[in-house]
Amino acid sequence: MKEKFEPIFSVLPQVKSPGYRVPFREKLKWTGIILVLYFFLAQIPLYGLSPRAVDQFAQLRAVLAGNFGSILTLGIGPIVSASIILQLLVGGKILKLDLSKHEDKAFFQGLQKLLAIVFTFFEALIFVLTGSLAPSAPQFVWILILQLTIGGILIIFLDEVVSKWGFGSGVGLFIAAGVSQEIIVGAFNPLSAPTQPGVPAGRITGFLYLLFTGQSPDFQYYVLPVLALIGVFLVVVYAESMRVEIPISMGGGKRLSRGAVGKYPLRFIYASNMPVILTSALLLNVQLMANVFQKLGYPILGTVSNGQAVDGLAYLLTAPRSIDAIILDPFKVLFYAVVFIGLCILFAWLWVEISNIGPKHVAKQLYQMGMQIPGFRSSRGQFEKILKRYIPTITILGGAFVGLLAFVADLTGSLGGGTGVLLTVGIVYRLYEEIAQEQLMDMHPILRSFLGD
Repeated sequence: MKEKFEPIFSVLPQVKSPGYRVPFREKLKWTGIILVLYFFLAQIPLYGLSPRAVDQFAQLRAVLAGNFGSILTLGIGPIVSASIILQLLVGGKILKLDLSKHEDKAFFQGLQKLLAIVFTFFEALIFVLTGSLAPSAPQFVWILILQLTIGGILIIFLDEVVSKWGFGSGVGLFIAAGVSQEIIVGAFNPLSAPTQPGVPAGRITGFLYLLFTGQSPDFQYYVLPVLALIGVFLVVVYAESMRVEIPISMGGGKRLSRGAVGKYPLRFIYASNMPVILTSALLLNVQLMANVFQKLGYPILGTVSNGQAVDGLAYLLTAPRSIDAIILDPFKVLFYAVVFIGLCILFAWLWVEISNIGPKHVAKQLYQMGMQIPGFRSSRGQFEKILKRYIPTITILGGAFVGLLAFVADLTGSLGGGTGVLLTVGIVYRLYEEIAQEQLMDMHPILRSFLGD
């Protein structure tokens, strides 16, 4: 099967991989350039879009990392959708790939890029033809689709530049950038709110204005989202610092003395925040398909009215954004919570398997580095046996935790979107760790061999 795709992969444009270790300053430069380009592209409006167009997926905008009405409206949706499909195929052994092998990993990455491009055109088609992005006139239909496709493909290659030449990944960088912008604007916007003329639209500026003018601010609207933001921030930072540490020692080596003792950390949020990103993207696709089936005259996933699902599965899988929903529609809240957390656990397990951070692969790495666990004989099988006690458990618990936290944060109406804040804090935290490690290796080159770079 691989041979059939090779000719297609060969004609796909790609970002050249660096032939050397990219130094800290160069990584910082490329990350900054891509971030500026992202913000610039997000301000380019779609030509021919109806001024009456409504953002049907506003609640998922933070996860999509796209700016509605711009050529980046699709955001990272196609990339994540492609990743979901491939993870399910590889995890279900339908697509038999060993991602620890270079050729299989290269094939996986090529297939993901191809699938992301296909999804870009497919999602652009659905957005426009179902009316989610209504054209101002019929002749602008294909012009809108073309613009959305170009914007989606640009995001794919911007992500590739960051992954190869910068820090972290473009997907994470764009999510963090979009949510950070939304938080700053949402908190400190000095402009007048449309619903309250004269009152600043920002939650903090509006609260202070009402307070100083002797009016009574609405606690649930002005204060609760800010408190929820702070709460999510503190919980995520604490959870990121939680880890299980397995004692290890060197069995001998050229650079480190025999018996040198250290610890191998296993994070509590072992699969990072990817389960939440993948779950949110999957729910987005449910909303998209509900639109498609309704347009075809078969609303089997639910009815969509004014850009919002009002019944059926699509409605049940729409995130509740207010604490009032617990009283007004408890079944929906419970159903959404169970499905959302369950999917987060599933994607956490798939991500660990596909990212080569499962017990088998980690055991192989530690054994090849000449490590051993004090009190146990040095063998790959022994490493794998011990890691199996911890990794599957923290994968499930970590996936359930981030799912539950995202759900609760969304329910409280956290500023910046509960899911968006959760993702941003985790992304920035890990980005900080990566930058600190890169800077340390630049200052002390001898550490590169020990850290595997």
